[in-house]
Amino acid sequence: MESVTPKRQMIYLNVILVYLFILMGVGIYKSRKIHTQTDFAVAGRKLTPWILVGTMLATWIGTGSVLGNAGKTYETGMAALILPIGGTLGILILTRIAGKVRAFEKFTVPEIIGERYGQTARMLSVIALVLAYMVIVSYQYNAGGAVLETILTDAKGNVLISAEMATIFAAAFIILYTLLAGLVSVAYTDVGNGIIMTISLLIAFPILWIKAGGFGGMEAAFAEMGKPDHMKFWGVYSGMDIINFCLPPFLLVLGDANMYQRFSASKDAKGATSATIVLVFVVLIIELLIISSAWVSSSMIADAANGRHVLIYASRQFLPTLLGAIMMTTIIGIIISTADSYLLVPATTLMRDVYLNYINPEASEKKIVFLSRVVVLILGLVAYAVSKGFAESTGFFEKALYAYTIYGASITPALIAAFFWKGATKEGAVASILSGTVVTLLWKEAPFVRTLLPASLYHNLDEVLPAISASVFALIVVSLFTGRSKRGSDLSP
Repeated sequence: MESVTPKRQMIYLNVILVYLFILMGVGIYKSRKIHTQTDFAVAGRKLTPWILVGTMLATWIGTGSVLGNAGKTYETGMAALILPIGGTLGILILTRIAGKVRAFEKFTVPEIIGERYGQTARMLSVIALVLAYMVIVSYQYNAGGAVLETILTDAKGNVLISAEMATIFAAAFIILYTLLAGLVSVAYTDVGNGIIMTISLLIAFPILWIKAGGFGGMEAAFAEMGKPDHMKFWGVYSGMDIINFCLPPFLLVLGDANMYQRFSASKDAKGATSATIVLVFVVLIIELLIISSAWVSSSMIADAANGRHVLIYASRQFLPTLLGAIMMTTIIGIIISTADSYLLVPATTLMRDVYLNYINPEASEKKIVFLSRVVVLILGLVAYAVSKGFAESTGFFEKALYAYTIYGASITPALIAAFFWKGATKEGAVASILSGTVVTLLWKEAPFVRTLLPASLYHNLDEVLPAISASVFALIVVSLFTGRSKRGSDLSP
């Protein structure tokens, strides 16, 4: 295997630094055009369908894909190709919702929930959203640090920058870039990220395939590693594994405030729907390319320490220098884009649903934009504190699923019911949000839960199925019980 020379390492670093300087330049330029909260939070509601596709793609394809799903692929092989099914099905259902959200013209998911169910449900959804999104942003920091650490490791395995310092650098850049211009800068750079991501993956996969020796070479390599099951699609994951792995992203994307905020940023309802239809196919293609590339690369990486970040290592070790640099830059772009989006949404939510709703409804646009940036800074620092606690606790795949479950089990059922079920009541929504959040947080942490189930079932059952079951059950039962004398109406523009 060809070692990474100092010259190649400098090429990687220089390409990435040029990319980061370009991003910062865009942020500084766009920041001069930010005059209102509409500009900062939803890009002035001026995004065309193709810009929407790009920004939604770069937001959804984040660390959970390039490090989480890729890392799970290194562990399990070809069977990981089933992992995108949850998110793809969720986006497919979103095609029925996108136009309604844009026509409704709200900024945040809690605003929608508050309009339908009242202030208690609105504030509970704010808490669940901020909690989940801080976890998501935190492991984006960890991921950015992991990329920098891998790039700055010399041929002898000596690390030139500590993981902590790399994470601090990633966090500082993400926070600064987000508070400069909000969704305006993020949306347009996302389009570039999406194009580069697609092209680099399409070029990289056949190169990796040839280097691995095709099916025959991979089969022999996995056999030598003692991993023959890595060539199997069926029989590797149990039915419970598929539920544990695919249900959280399905629930997240159905209620993801990032997606809803981008629907609101569309020029019109028709554009939001068209962009979401295209997104279904683009996401599926990119997700399968990421997993396929990770699977092929895994056959050439015997060391599990390198396999943790399989795509980063493969870009550095197996691809031509320039393509490897572009791939690593793409991965960093994906991480930054996802982190920016998941940092911007809770900041907008706290401003709209707390500050403007309870503290200062008459605040000027200038003050709102200034305070939005302050909130981005504060939340960014909170997410960094969370990232320190998560640094070594679990892998990126597990962190992603946990964060997705917090949000998806608490908010998604009530949110979807707001659009499609007239019988849902405010009491049902409150019960749903509370039960989904509490079950998620207690499932693996509270000792008494273990005594309620057989040990084998408890250890194989992640929090997502019990949490979403409790949330949906509470929504339906409490709504039916409290709604006999008062019926709501679904959200129509």
